[in-house]
Amino acid sequence: MNAANENNPLASSGKCPICGKPTEPAYRPFCSKRCADVDLNRWLSGNYAIPAVESEEDDRDEDDRQA
Repeated sequence: MNAANENNPLASSGKCPICGKPTEPAYRPFCSKRCADVDLNRWLSGNYAIPAVESEEDDRDEDDRQA
């Protein structure tokens, strides 16, 4: 292990979240430009989304604003 890796805990070997191959420093946290582009496409196409659950209280607030 070289000195740069000893000082940087993120430099430890990891796996690409897309394909599972070892990561490359130039494309971290991915292994290649291809996997980075696949991830970007998933973000841009809306595949990565946090579902929102609205409460009834939020609905009443919106009704009050419209009245």
